[in-house]
Amino acid sequence: MTSEGSQRPPARVLDALEDAATSESRTLARASRYLLDHPDEALTQPIAEIAAASRTSPASIVRLATSLGFSGFRELRAAFREDLAFSRGRATTIAGGDEHAASTLAADIDPQDSLEAVVKKVAFADSRAVADTADAVSISELERARTLCTKARQVVTFGVGASAFAAMDLEQKLARIGMRATSYVDAHQALPAASLMGDGDVAVGISHSGETLDILDSLAIAQDAGAATIAMTNAPSSEIARLADITLLTHAHESELRSGATASRIAQLTVVDFLFVAIAQTRMDEAHEALARTYSAVSARRR
Repeated sequence: MTSEGSQRPPARVLDALEDAATSESRTLARASRYLLDHPDEALTQPIAEIAAASRTSPASIVRLATSLGFSGFRELRAAFREDLAFSRGRATTIAGGDEHAASTLAADIDPQDSLEAVVKKVAFADSRAVADTADAVSISELERARTLCTKARQVVTFGVGASAFAAMDLEQKLARIGMRATSYVDAHQALPAASLMGDGDVAVGISHSGETLDILDSLAIAQDAGAATIAMTNAPSSEIARLADITLLTHAHESELRSGATASRIAQLTVVDFLFVAIAQTRMDEAHEALARTYSAVSARRR
């Protein structure tokens, strides 16, 4: 049961702990990281042992639980056990039912891995990112995003680095079905464009961490100008999630060698597809006609 006046417990405890592991509170970050790095031990250890192993205190472990919306650590641990079992079960399914293979494929890429192992680990991480993102994204938030974009005068997307690909992909897809859409992947172009947005416009900011300053500033300026804002991020408690009117969550874990390059991008493109298809579904006739005309326009360029 959630304590009086607190937030509701998260739907995905592993996501919430990942988010807490980047908390400004070093104590809460250490406690979260211990649970994530030593899940089997944390499921059975007394709270005092968890506190000692994570270099925190029993009170800090309880504070972590209540900060996530739980009444105490016992409730957090029960939810953690359930979410961990679900996550491992999904990993096993993706690995063809082989628990050992799932554990091996989920491990970080090692410099000594064979090329075959690298291919399998990357494919596993990308497949898992798509499945986990489908669970993480809120259908109600997706519906709200669809409604906003369908009625929008224009949709402007913002993304830098690896997130630029998702921003450009959404812009290209919307433009192909006859919607007015633009993407900006450079701050010196994005910020002036955001300032010229207004009522009836929708700004979509894409940031895996949710803390990219160029994207935060672009959304804030667009919002101040009167535009509605949508965030696409992997971090539900990030600055961009707090700023935006609507948040569409991705769910991807990156290894040191894959950081910011593969699974997170695949997850973002998955949400782009969710949103695009949802929008196209409401304007099927216009979408089919626009796609036919745009296909015809470029078909002569193919051999």
